[in-house]
Amino acid sequence: MINRRSALVIAAAFSALALASCGKAPQTPADKDTITFSILSTESAQNMESYWKPILADMEKQTGLKVKPFFSSNYSSLIVAMGAKQTDLGWFSNQSGLEAVRRSNGEVFARTFDPSGTDGYKSVIIVPAGSKIQSVQDLLKCDKSLNFGIGDKKSTSGTLAPMTYVFIPANKKPEDCFKTVISANHQANLFAVANGKLDAATNNSTAIGLSKARGEGVTDRVRVIWQSPTLPEDPIVWRKDLDPAIKEKLRQFFLTYAQGDTPEAAQQRGYLKKLSIGGFKPADDSHLLVVREMEATEQLGLAREAGDQAKIAAAQTSLDQIKSERVAAEGKAGLASTPAN
Repeated sequence: MINRRSALVIAAAFSALALASCGKAPQTPADKDTITFSILSTESAQNMESYWKPILADMEKQTGLKVKPFFSSNYSSLIVAMGAKQTDLGWFSNQSGLEAVRRSNGEVFARTFDPSGTDGYKSVIIVPAGSKIQSVQDLLKCDKSLNFGIGDKKSTSGTLAPMTYVFIPANKKPEDCFKTVISANHQANLFAVANGKLDAATNNSTAIGLSKARGEGVTDRVRVIWQSPTLPEDPIVWRKDLDPAIKEKLRQFFLTYAQGDTPEAAQQRGYLKKLSIGGFKPADDSHLLVVREMEATEQLGLAREAGDQAKIAAAQTSLDQIKSERVAAEGKAGLASTPAN
């Protein structure tokens, strides 16, 4: 899933290509046996590096490739880096993964699943535990008295889901509702709400669960006042033009990692659990249909708000087409999982 999630770092607009392993933007690898793996820093890059280091070491060992990490808390930088062939594959959120497919010659080949067995996660809105705010209706009074935290513009749970399910249906925009609107990652927003720096903020169930499991001592100081329908887990995206032999090595790594009953597999599951990942399943671009539908729903809401009949018709057509694609994909998946007689 994804996203995700101890110091408060409020980054109002990270626009640079943030922290690669050498502190600079990754360069296109000259060696065909070297790949660069991009990682969405849903919390501090130092934390993410420590969590991913043993996983990347295992990737090198199993594939025989040299793996260079590229960490960034800015979703757009991950998309741009892949489009410029500065990265080869990466762990994305659903919406940023969709943009990588659209703009950066990306392709979904795997996706995560949660170690709990729950397939998916939820976007949430949190407030301080003792807040007088009881529901999103209190937020939607839009009296400019509250400080609100939101995610990156391309965050599925931090921005797209609350816009799709809360603000657009109410014909409201965060910037018109609140005294201030601050964009930050899930961990920063969680700490800001817990410490009373924000009156409310978006987040997700995975980030809150991880914080509780790590004993960070903040989850008992926040309260969830809204949660979304279940969102799909995070995709793993590679460039379509990667060498097929390298693709196959990577595919085998992800789809076998942390699987089985061996001590090594158990250790690998321990590495992944720190990221609230249980392992990886095969996937393709149809994995992104749910977020495409959310995006189209948002566009329809904006068109209705503007009262533009032509845009409303176009948005409705787009939404209907995506819904049809999703139904067809679900039917295909159902047939594929049905055993032959």
